[in-house]
Amino acid sequence: MRIIDKIKKSNSTLFSFEILPPLKGKSINSIFNCIDGLMEFSPAFIDVTYHREEYKIKSRSDGSHDKVSIRKRPGTVAICASIQNKYKVDAVPHIICGGFTKEDTENALIDLDFLGIENVLALRGDNLKTEYDFKAEIGGHSNALELIHQLKNMNNGIYLDEELENPTPTSFCIGAAGYPEKHKDARDIASDLNFLKRKVEAGTEFITTQMFFDNSKYFDFVDLCRTLGINIPIIPGIKPLTKANQINKLPEFFDLEIPFELANEVRKATNEQAVKQIGIEWCINQCRELKSKGVPVIHFYTMSIMEDTRAVAREVF
Repeated sequence: MRIIDKIKKSNSTLFSFEILPPLKGKSINSIFNCIDGLMEFSPAFIDVTYHREEYKIKSRSDGSHDKVSIRKRPGTVAICASIQNKYKVDAVPHIICGGFTKEDTENALIDLDFLGIENVLALRGDNLKTEYDFKAEIGGHSNALELIHQLKNMNNGIYLDEELENPTPTSFCIGAAGYPEKHKDARDIASDLNFLKRKVEAGTEFITTQMFFDNSKYFDFVDLCRTLGINIPIIPGIKPLTKANQINKLPEFFDLEIPFELANEVRKATNEQAVKQIGIEWCINQCRELKSKGVPVIHFYTMSIMEDTRAVAREVF
């Protein structure tokens, strides 16, 4: 079922979560173990991230070098199909710009459509580690807005090959990302919000936010969106803080703020187990407030580790 329809049908806050594909060479059972531990909360949907190719330089015997493409976490499409087959829960693949041509994207979307996957989250994706700025693939999209336009075109039966006869429209429910503390590459919050509005006007039906640890950031973000006429569901993304070093690493990587009270409690903790408990309790309080305000869904970033999310969900759902 389309996520927007699930939200419309529900009279209470739904539960959902995101997982990472296993590293290449690892078993899918690690994913199933994570999902098994969270099925008691009847997830409305499960996101599966997509990871673009990375590159390494491989030396040859003659002294020359080759640039070799590698993908450390393949399998997003197959994992989504497995989730829907095994658990009868809607899977939401992340569709990214980086590393894909428009033709690649179209073919991937056709595969998803054939598999009965109705929901996608359209993202630009991260820079390569070797890139300072995001660089689009030749013949690919440079941002999520362009990707959303392609998705909407396919929903209208418009494919890249204009000579196709009577092409069948797809029916994807399109999601996009929102950033309560702005995207790290955005000039400011105003420009970021205006870009989000353009994504909504292009066909986005729901927004899932970047993680945050201060609920006021989310509520302010929603208010600003509504002021701009963005009236689609805005799903808060949540992650329990589980390690002391995350108070420095998460702000650096995601361009977010850790509230002083949380950071101060973590710094006073005497061991990692104490840190984890502080993070779980903080997250429980976040979720209780969000739920009391009637958010449509609480979406957890699990990193494919279910214990911390389960500890929170047991107190909230």
